[in-house]
Amino acid sequence: MNLLKLQILLCWMFAVVNVCAQTTEDSGGKLTHIVGFDFRPSYVFPTNEFFKGANNAQRRINTNLSGHLKYGFKFAPDSEIGQLYPHAVQGIGIAYNTFFNSQELGNPFAVYVFQTSRIATLSPKLSLDYEWNFGASFGWKEYNEETNPMNRVTGSKINAYINLGFLLNWQVSAHTNLRAGIGMTHYSNGNTNYPNSGVNTIGASIGITRSFGESNNPRKPSYLSEKALFNKYVSYDLIIYGATRKRGVYMENYEPFLASGSFGILGLNFNPLYNFSRYFRAGLSLDMQYDESANIGTHVANDEIPANAEDIKFFRPPFKEQFSTGLSVRAEIVMPIFSINLGIGKNFICKGADTNSFYQTFVLKTNITKNIFLHTGYQLYKFKDPNNLMLGIGYRFNAR
Repeated sequence: MNLLKLQILLCWMFAVVNVCAQTTEDSGGKLTHIVGFDFRPSYVFPTNEFFKGANNAQRRINTNLSGHLKYGFKFAPDSEIGQLYPHAVQGIGIAYNTFFNSQELGNPFAVYVFQTSRIATLSPKLSLDYEWNFGASFGWKEYNEETNPMNRVTGSKINAYINLGFLLNWQVSAHTNLRAGIGMTHYSNGNTNYPNSGVNTIGASIGITRSFGESNNPRKPSYLSEKALFNKYVSYDLIIYGATRKRGVYMENYEPFLASGSFGILGLNFNPLYNFSRYFRAGLSLDMQYDESANIGTHVANDEIPANAEDIKFFRPPFKEQFSTGLSVRAEIVMPIFSINLGIGKNFICKGADTNSFYQTFVLKTNITKNIFLHTGYQLYKFKDPNNLMLGIGYRFNAR
């Protein structure tokens, strides 16, 4: 998971550099600073027998509580980008979690980047907003055959953290807002370690934000009306990514077991997108991926099947069983600095059960320049099976 931590830190570092440069150019560096605190009680989905009471405490684990402290900023309201995205706030947050079973799960804390903005205005002081969080969570108690044998949920001390929430935002004074709503959270290590059942929660969120440095009477630049005009166009994203993963193997007459070592992932996406507006684009993606672990379960190297699964060895499968090409439908929400890209696809060049599947992708793109962006993604198979991380870099042709 060191690669994941590095990727997240790079995302934030480049984002800050990009924001500072753009803000200085547009508005002389006059940011609106925002500090917030959230409290989030949640329900834990019983996706594993461990949560249903098969643990040392011999009780259900169905509650999660977390506290979040966040710093964010808005672009200067008299700048071009501040006028085009007046409600967008982006920043960094930290969170502390408890599942009321610290002995087996730990009390993990998270570090993440976030972005929030308005979906709809309901009244002059009330709006419907969204917020996403993307980062890493630290301090989990991982599975250990001797010291933590019943926790077959988390196989890593560090897990990816993803959250999506929908909030009612009430402005109680000129610089203070109360926010309350619901959100969903997912923790996973992206198959970099086993077990990796993942932890999923859904719950409420209530919080308060306070802004500083906001101008009450921003000037409105005369050039904005001309630049605000948007002409639809097609852009083309080319992405190269990689990762490592562990592979669980399922064989007849054996309990599922973990193949020794880590396996490499290498992928390429070519993603033409039609830009319907400056906030949304959609299109198709040609997705190619090489997975060194794919279909190893059908290539046993032992002359005789051993009594213990740990003694099973494998030949490397042929390239055609480890390489796949698919086509996916992509939709992307475009905001300052970050874009969220979601995809659903199917491999059409593939061989073997491990690659012949529908797949789903969740991707965070972090702009470094107008053309270059960091790509932090996660792939699922069949809407439920964690497959692999997708950590890489992309180049956007015909960017505007």
